[in-house]
Amino acid sequence: MIGAVISVLFGFFSEPVYEALYYSSGFSEAMHNNDAYGIVAIIAIAMTWGIAALYYYVINSVKFDRWYHWMSMLGVASVLTPVVCFIVVGNLLEGMDYPTASATFEIYNVIVSALLFTIASFSMRWWSSNCRHTPIPQ
Repeated sequence: MIGAVISVLFGFFSEPVYEALYYSSGFSEAMHNNDAYGIVAIIAIAMTWGIAALYYYVINSVKFDRWYHWMSMLGVASVLTPVVCFIVVGNLLEGMDYPTASATFEIYNVIVSALLFTIASFSMRWWSSNCRHTPIPQ
């Protein structure tokens, strides 16, 4: 429950969070003017929670319940989410030339995605039948 509240709050306050992590004058103004911060936050929340749900409820295997399996899913979420966001931001800011700023922004989005995946994991692991002890045993 607390993880969902944190994620929703992040969705509402994504612009100040992202701008605190990375601010570039032209790029940040373009992101603000195109409402891209909210879209990126929604993508990050949906993908990280979705990958956590995939791990805990779809994969949910005794053979895939070690900490290093969880770390591999963290890696997938931390890499795949910024890649998708980079493509979306590129389409939203089409015609504007910010490839370096966008790539730098997505490096910081890796950190955000890792945190969101960890929050999602600790929020939903308790109802998993096989992976509830991952990443930290009870």
